[in-house]
Amino acid sequence: MTSAIDIERRLRERYRQPAGVEQYGIEPVPEERQTVGWFDLFSIMFNFLINPGTMMVGGMMVASGLSFQAAVAAGFVGTVVALVFYLIMATLGADYGLPGLVATRAVYGLRGAKLIPSLLRALVSVYWFAFQTFVGASAIVAVIAKVTGITYPLIWVSVIFGLIQACVAVIGFGSLKVLARIALPIKVVVLAYFFVLFAHHDDPNFELAKVLSYPGASGWSWILLAGWLNVAISGWLTNIADAADFARYTRSRTQVWVGTIAAGALGALLSTALGAYGAAATLGKVTNPFVLAAQVETSWLAFLAVLVFLCVDDWTINVLNLYSGGLSLSNMFERLGRFWTTLIASVLGVALCAVPDVMNYYKYVNWFGNIFAPVAGVLVFDYLFVRRMQIDVAALYDPKGRYRYWRGFNPVAFAWTAIGFLICTYAIPTAWIPALLTLLITGVGYLLTVRIMQRANVRMA
Repeated sequence: MTSAIDIERRLRERYRQPAGVEQYGIEPVPEERQTVGWFDLFSIMFNFLINPGTMMVGGMMVASGLSFQAAVAAGFVGTVVALVFYLIMATLGADYGLPGLVATRAVYGLRGAKLIPSLLRALVSVYWFAFQTFVGASAIVAVIAKVTGITYPLIWVSVIFGLIQACVAVIGFGSLKVLARIALPIKVVVLAYFFVLFAHHDDPNFELAKVLSYPGASGWSWILLAGWLNVAISGWLTNIADAADFARYTRSRTQVWVGTIAAGALGALLSTALGAYGAAATLGKVTNPFVLAAQVETSWLAFLAVLVFLCVDDWTINVLNLYSGGLSLSNMFERLGRFWTTLIASVLGVALCAVPDVMNYYKYVNWFGNIFAPVAGVLVFDYLFVRRMQIDVAALYDPKGRYRYWRGFNPVAFAWTAIGFLICTYAIPTAWIPALLTLLITGVGYLLTVRIMQRANVRMA
């Protein structure tokens, strides 16, 4: 039996990758390397949720008119609902050691998986990287301006900040695990500090009781609440095709489920609450809690806390973004190793950091949700009900195998993805939470179509 060390040596030689970086790209991780427990996965996913972008979304919810309580509920409930589907696909990582995009070949076909889920996920990863970098850079600019009196150009700070993060991402999963362990206690302490800082501010609007009861302009308006629930679900569904990426080094399904659910629920609750707290205390005027911290506090401790948090935070979450983006490109360009595709994703992400329009979060996330909702429906229903959580791993790499379908494409999966996109975009009102309803409609439609074709003896994989 070939050892993991021999496999990694061969991969390094095949792809001409440097030593000391993760060698596995589209290849399954051998069981020998599946040693990660629930806490390491919890640390990675918790760091993923505790970030300036998620916090600012909580602030944007309040600024749009939701009450404090409604904003926290939207962020928490939306995340938990999406996690149900996310975890189904994450199980592939623990079971087979596969990256998520390679596993989608079983559904979309050997070529089709490159065209839809891989290309889309690569684009989304680059966008998330730029968005998170921009949010962090805006807080850094605010802190530096408060300390020195000099306001540096946001775009240049964003690009430089992005370059620093990209250097870590190319190392691979090992860097994720180490960074997560370091960042977790730092983030918990700084997060607690910010809550205390805001609650003890002299302005009576910052009082805990007043913030908790902040009614907002629209309170619990269902239309507004459903819109933000849809945004929360849509944001998570963009990760569904690569959910297995972060679980493929994990020992078992149970470790994946426990670590991810705990981190997702707690992280969404705390992040949304902090952003919503700052926005409620300022009557919806400041949505970025880090910018607010620089405004309400003049001590070096506050400034240092903001900078330290932003550095460890953006490194952890954006390493994840570039890591998954690199694996997406690896599935599209099989001759390139993971190191090189992550490098390409990093270059694209840093370039996008120079485009301020990435801050138009609501527009982009809704658009991403319109396309990833049907993708999620097809993937989840196929894996659960068609394949019954069983995949022929060898066939995923066989150009003439069972997952070739019609010239490398599965027409049924493509058809229902297109139908789902049109339904989500044009047929479902916001009050019905389009991302969730589209996922269910697409999944059921795909499943029924497959069953009918099977009964008619039409060849399927």
